[in-house]
Amino acid sequence: MDRYCVSHYQAKRFPTREVMVGNIGVGGKNPVRIQSMTTSPTDDVQATVEQVKRLADAGCEIARVTVQGKKEARACEKIKNTLLKEGYTIPLVADIHFFPPAAMTVVEFVDKVRINPGNYADRRAQFKEIEYSDLTYAQELERIEEKFSPLVEKSIELGRAMRIGANHGSLSDRIMSRYGDSPLGMVESAIEYARICRKLNYHNFIFSMKASNTHVMIHAYRLLLARMMEMGWDYPLHLGVTEAGEGEDGRIKSAIGIGALLLDGIGDTVRVSLTEDPWYEIDPCQRLKLMAQKHENSGISEFIEFGRNFQEIERRKTSSALHKDGTVILHLKEEQINEEDLGFEQKKGKWVKGPLSPDAVVLKSKNPSLLEHLKTLKIPVLSKQRLSDALRLDKQNLFSPQKISLTIDLLEVTDLDEALWAEIAKLKPKMILWNPKESRLHYSRKFFSFLKENGWEIPVILGFDYNLSDEDLIIQASAECGALFCDGLGEGIALDASSDLNSLRKLSFGILQGSRMRSSKTEFISCPSCGRTLFDLQEVSRRIRERTAHLPGVKIAIMGCIVNGPGEMADADFGYVGSKAGMVDLYVGKERVRQNIPFDQADDALIDLLKEHGVWKEQEASMHSDSSLLSFSL
Repeated sequence: MDRYCVSHYQAKRFPTREVMVGNIGVGGKNPVRIQSMTTSPTDDVQATVEQVKRLADAGCEIARVTVQGKKEARACEKIKNTLLKEGYTIPLVADIHFFPPAAMTVVEFVDKVRINPGNYADRRAQFKEIEYSDLTYAQELERIEEKFSPLVEKSIELGRAMRIGANHGSLSDRIMSRYGDSPLGMVESAIEYARICRKLNYHNFIFSMKASNTHVMIHAYRLLLARMMEMGWDYPLHLGVTEAGEGEDGRIKSAIGIGALLLDGIGDTVRVSLTEDPWYEIDPCQRLKLMAQKHENSGISEFIEFGRNFQEIERRKTSSALHKDGTVILHLKEEQINEEDLGFEQKKGKWVKGPLSPDAVVLKSKNPSLLEHLKTLKIPVLSKQRLSDALRLDKQNLFSPQKISLTIDLLEVTDLDEALWAEIAKLKPKMILWNPKESRLHYSRKFFSFLKENGWEIPVILGFDYNLSDEDLIIQASAECGALFCDGLGEGIALDASSDLNSLRKLSFGILQGSRMRSSKTEFISCPSCGRTLFDLQEVSRRIRERTAHLPGVKIAIMGCIVNGPGEMADADFGYVGSKAGMVDLYVGKERVRQNIPFDQADDALIDLLKEHGVWKEQEASMHSDSSLLSFSL
């Protein structure tokens, strides 16, 4: 089937084989499994044991520890034995980068070894293009097989599982030279190692394709699944967004990447990587798991989808929405509003729009003073009532000659019948508020396919309504809206839920930013910390956020060590990386521009770097005007 013609109409789990990780089955008929990773130094046996126990008590089913050398590898024997003595049978996974001898030692003591195909047999990437002939590339594969086969053979002997975990941030120069710094490169990197496993008749392994960029992550997993289907493979998939950050932003970004795949039935085990204590990762994992269970086997009648390329992002060509990078519309239910809840900021005694102010509001009240107040704030107002100076919002349910003669600024479409969709063109709305009540992801794909087939370039705002707790709303709205946005489907968001106005506003902008549409605030790419981390990542992240959170459009990476640093920071503008004890290196993109900066000087050095590159603004000067509004002014 052509890649532009796919059928995704059901959340039916892709069938995989079962891989046993200790006493836990992953894939097959098992539920989605929950994982996390300790942040303590692995050679601190007692601290690591306590973290694993706390993870298990919180609901974590598989725990990973970093193993950077033989000292940490040998500590895993004591960690595992101590856990068993205290009644904890949770499987233990060793995380290996750069040092195969550590893997050969630790495989004796743990239930699974995670290897990174980007650096197990290759040195750290220098981002240099290397010319390979077919012969010289084949010789490189022979070298990799020679280094990797002993671990595979020992895993077979001991009955251990393995994860072949490709990271976008740590692809080798060899892979990038041949396949590019791309989802394809990630997939091919992992498949090279998988072929060695299969050659030795070893099948007890799991794949992962992680990236901090949600687009790259989603498409890498989809591409891997497509390749597995071509080859008749059925290995389980471990899902995760690396360096997602912390707080609500970290949960949004993770839910977009992981949730988009789970809603398509892809994924057997998950980890939400947050720059927080690891036990706080378990709750969003559990919510993602429950969402997947709720939606499993749901969907719509099979249809052929045209126009969506599942391997890359191609945004729709549409007429103007309210904001070119993604419109945010808020539903106002209260009789009074607080300017701060609308993202407005005080400047010289006046309320002005901030970078997180909505582009329009839906007014459900008939209160004329409220409408007048909104006019003074210069926010476009949409209303189903016939209010003077309000833009017209209508619902697609009754069609009459009178309606067809009216100008409809926003048409709400909830019907799931294509015969009714065909009436949309007669009404000539400027925008559509799309709000299916069931199987949102799959009906939305069908609706967007319908619009494309008919050549209708009408902007579509995702107007999904939810009756969920705030915590579940973050997960499900991010997954459903983000899945569509990451496929280039949808021009804006208008969530309707019981959450307060301020929360809905921040969530809406967060979903657009996590989907890489509208950058309205500083984006932080920060790792979740592990035993390799060279400074207090949570504290450093907090300090840098406080000083730089007012720089919309700027991406700053905060990395505890060098393992994935330069690669993951390729997606960031600036990087702050622990290089050695008490020292920090600074990057611009992939290039290291300052090194061995004493830790107590590193924050100021980062600010100086931002100033040198012309992206620094004092906080008061960072306010946005309403120049981003393209149309629909009152």
